Amino acid sequence: MCGLVGIVSGELVARRLMDALRRLDYRGYDSAGIATIKGGRLERRRAPGKLLNLQQRLDADPIDGVIGMGHTRWATHGVANETNAHPHVVGDVCVVHNGIIENFSELRKDLAGAGVSFESETDSEILAHIMAQSLARGEKPIAAMLAMLSRLRGAYAFAVMFRSDPSMMMAARFGPPLAVGHGIGEMFLGSDAIALAPLTNEVTYLANGDCAVITRNDVTLFDAHGQPVERARQLSEVGSYLSDKGGYSHFMEKEIAEQPEAIARVLARYVDFSAKFVKIEREMNFSVAAGITISACGTAFLAGCIGKTYLERYAGLNVETEFASEFRYRELPFPMDRVALFVSQSGETADTLAALHACKASGIATGAMINVEGSTIAREADAVFPIVAGPEIGVASTKAFTCQLAVFACIAIAAGRRRGIIDAAQEQELVGHLIEAPRIMREVLSEIQLQIEDLADRLVRVPHVLYIGRGVSYPLAMEGALKLKEVAYIHAEGYAAGELKHGPIALVDKSMPVIVIAPYDRFFEKTVSNMQEIAARGGKIILLTDERGAAKSDLPSVARIVLPHVHDIIAPMIFALPLQMLAYQTAVLMGTDVDQPRNLAKSVTVE
Repeated sequence: MCGLVGIVSGELVARRLMDALRRLDYRGYDSAGIATIKGGRLERRRAPGKLLNLQQRLDADPIDGVIGMGHTRWATHGVANETNAHPHVVGDVCVVHNGIIENFSELRKDLAGAGVSFESETDSEILAHIMAQSLARGEKPIAAMLAMLSRLRGAYAFAVMFRSDPSMMMAARFGPPLAVGHGIGEMFLGSDAIALAPLTNEVTYLANGDCAVITRNDVTLFDAHGQPVERARQLSEVGSYLSDKGGYSHFMEKEIAEQPEAIARVLARYVDFSAKFVKIEREMNFSVAAGITISACGTAFLAGCIGKTYLERYAGLNVETEFASEFRYRELPFPMDRVALFVSQSGETADTLAALHACKASGIATGAMINVEGSTIAREADAVFPIVAGPEIGVASTKAFTCQLAVFACIAIAAGRRRGIIDAAQEQELVGHLIEAPRIMREVLSEIQLQIEDLADRLVRVPHVLYIGRGVSYPLAMEGALKLKEVAYIHAEGYAAGELKHGPIALVDKSMPVIVIAPYDRFFEKTVSNMQEIAARGGKIILLTDERGAAKSDLPSVARIVLPHVHDIIAPMIFALPLQMLAYQTAVLMGTDVDQPRNLAKSVTVE
């Protein structure tokens, strides 16, 4: 969601702040700003909309200094305009903030009672006012910071700099991630390692409750009790990654095309190609577990629904899937021999992290399936399963989704082998099918492009779309509908095909496209029956099937995409491709902002 960056240096920082904000562009935002201090003057420039607007403001009225902060805001309290954009300045104090202060109204009322007037509608501005009040009473900055933190409830990652002391910056974190970058003669602060990648590859992640005092040469950390504390330095895995579309029109298009390579990385991490068995370095207690609860949000939750079928079928495990946003608020009896697996692309998803904390507090063994190995969820889980998808910049997840499916498949095979559900020969057979996935995905991406473009031209003219499927094709239907909603802004819903008669079929008429996901599997004939019901009511069926399914000549459809017939364990990865491509091409034809859909953010770091 919101992104922040800070630099404390002996060199001018404005240009580098803007470069870092561009690297945070993928997170989703609706206004931006920077502030610097030079010669005793604190200057800021802010603008609603994209970074281009802020750059134009800076081109017309430049600022610079040797210390500065930048911010991209995703609106929560207050509309997206220049007044509500960060940084916020009160007297000598300048603040940028990610997160939500939950007792904002109470604190604002107290400040108003003390005669404070507010410039903005944001919860973030109160941080600057509280700090300014404390400094006016003669408190030292660190004491003022710690006193303020004790008053806050909610989620925050913020930075503060002071006009009267341009030699240092302060920061604090509770919830959203925050990293300090170590340089030579300068130090950095960022919402994530991607923002800091061109500046440094050595970072220190703040723990929940930490407060940091950052100077040009060092950082001093204090814990939630105000005691000095050490946190480990880590080498960032992002390296010098650049936000480069690589010749593609959008990051989403690029990341769809990268999936064969990404799945190959997963297999290199988890599979012994010569012996054809799964190798997992640090696994959970699958052999003795009574069952698994998978908790996630959004696309990661839908990957978990497919992972559930893998774990049930190949490992004989009892599996439940839970939305993380609901899970921790339920009073669930949770036996100690059950384990919990949390899925998050960023490893910072606030609801998922809160659910993990709830399980850890109950003594439940926890695992994390993440893309960012240095993330908070990865650091706090008992076992970690990286999906090694590489940086995913497009807000709508594509390659992270299919990599999550591949990792789930590997976990299920390993667990099944250890639990005696499958034997060595069956493991080798399943791994053999997994090894084929990158090649088949590459072929599919090249072969169906023109058909997808034709289908997209049909969808731009409709207000609603239904997706249906059975088995693993049901969560795929929900994922296809989610992608179309996210990037093309077309209302779409995914349903279990067997539930069609229990309500959704009332929507079917001659204007309603119904996308049917029907590989030739054990559910195929049942799904064909549902297709006949749709056709009888004039519904326009777009069929996604495979070569064996397409051989059935009596299938009613106005259009079809035919994919190779593959084993069930890789079918969801293959069938995800046309769903992603269709959403992308439809969005392109509709002229939406594909990589940064309205109202969405890449990493949801507040509840």
